[in-house]
Amino acid sequence: MRWVVRLVVLTGALMAQAAPGWAQRSVYLEELTWTEVRDAIMAGKTTVIIPCGGTEQNGPHMVLGKHNVRVKYTSGEIAKRVGNALVAPVLAYVPEGSLNPPSGHMQFPGTITLPPEYFEKVVEYAARSLKQAGFVDIALIGDSGPNQAPLKAVADRLNREWAGTPVRVHHLARYYRDNGFDRWLKQQGEKVVGNHADLPDTSLQLAVDPSGVRVDRLKPGTPGDGSGVSGDPTHASAAYGRKGLELSIQAAIDELTALKRSSRAR
Repeated sequence: MRWVVRLVVLTGALMAQAAPGWAQRSVYLEELTWTEVRDAIMAGKTTVIIPCGGTEQNGPHMVLGKHNVRVKYTSGEIAKRVGNALVAPVLAYVPEGSLNPPSGHMQFPGTITLPPEYFEKVVEYAARSLKQAGFVDIALIGDSGPNQAPLKAVADRLNREWAGTPVRVHHLARYYRDNGFDRWLKQQGEKVVGNHADLPDTSLQLAVDPSGVRVDRLKPGTPGDGSGVSGDPTHASAAYGRKGLELSIQAAIDELTALKRSSRAR
């Protein structure tokens, strides 16, 4: 019995020693305790990223949670490379179309939507919560098109309200809109035509989590044909996806660095 007690004590001591190192490696709020977050902020990690994904149809070949998996990975990489940042939990419910009559991705089973004004409120109060915690740079990243306008609206509104404080909210639009991935694919000889569950989209998923792609169901599609695909995913590859991820990550880092400076220069 005595050896069991010694083993429990030893295991507890080892876990106590390992915990600080583990906490330092994680950039995700949900994997930290509140005291670890407090200590990280006090140590200079005063930037936080709010990643917005979505739960939407992505054709017969790709899982509904594509955006969530992708933006969690990219936000984590951004935080690690910036060095003074943490990442809030991914928002998985975003604008995806209307309910009655169903429009956009809401025409396909499994998609979950929020009206833009409700999505804005969720993001706004996440940002307010993180400001209260002590973060001074709050970065908003949207991994899909319908996220962009509401995120910009939140950033603009809170920056006006908080103009007299040290806190700034940054909408990182280049992460999604102007990261150069389509341009790079065309330089590789690919025709990038379409905008959903297509070559770029599917390649990104293959790079982050290939289990989310049903490679036996890859097939071109066009809007209105009932497939949910707009474009041709058949040339998708993990190698293409790794390049796309890198371009998105670097575009976000560059924009965040610039906005941190310019937002306080006024």
